[in-house]
Formats: sequence, C-alpha cells, structure tokens
Amino acid sequence: MKKNTGLWIDHMEAIIVSIENGESTVHRVDSGAESHFKPSGGWKSGGTNVAQAVSNEHTSEESRKHQYHAFFLKVIDLLEDSSKIAIFGPGEAKVELNNEIEKHKELHKKVTVVEPCERITENQLITKVKTFFSVDIPRQIHKEP
Repeated sequence: MKKNTGLWIDHMEAIIVSIENGESTVHRVDSGAESHFKPSGGWKSGGTNVAQAVSNEHTSEESRKHQYHAFFLKVIDLLEDSSKIAIFGPGEAKVELNNEIEKHKELHKKVTVVEPCERITENQLITKVKTFFSVDIPRQIHKEP
C-alpha cells in the first residue's frame, strides 16, 4: 500500500505523520533556528546603536535563513518515500517548505495541499491526516461493566 504523509510545520519544528497500511508513524524535527534578533549592548559599544542593531539584525537574519534551509532539507528527506503529501501550518513556514519542495520535481508532484492550520496536538494531527487521506480511524468502543 502507498505511504501518505501529512505534516504540521512552523519555523521551530515539524511534526510528520506517515500513514501506511492504516498504521501511523510520527517524526518530530526541531529546526534548531535561533529566535528573532533582540539587540543588546549600549550606545557606547562602538558605532551608533541604530547602525549596530541594523547590522546585527541583517547578520542574524541571514543565519536564520540558512538554518531554515537546512531544516527544510531534513524534512524533505523524510518525505522522499511518500506517495502523497499534505502540508499544514500556521505561518509562512508551510509556504517556504513548499517552495523548497518545488526544486525537487518528482516530490513536488506528490504535494496535494498546503493549508493553514493553527497549532494542534500530535493526536489531532494524526486524526487530521487520516481524515484527509480517508483512512479508517479505529473507533474506541466503551462497554458498560
């Protein structure tokens, strides 16, 4: 049977749910990216504080772009053997990942949706992916004693 994969992604982590033969497998990938730049130092730390902040912010932003790129490549490696891919997430990371996947022509053909989705739990993501790919979700039966 084919392996369908859905993932939730933001700039801090990706949660990848693969469904094969009705069984789900979950992988988490941490981006390792630095948080956004927060200027430090005072006005006497060399140069104007505005010029330093702009320079440091630019350097930090470039570093973060490289970290995101490496993060997206790790995620793409985990998607290589998928038949269909659904991408979910709250911000721009899902679009940036899709743009990176477009560079891999065969993999890009497998992307079925890129859809906004706020933060959800791992179990909610598993259910969402199974529902999206119409996999039977086992129902729990509660018996009265």
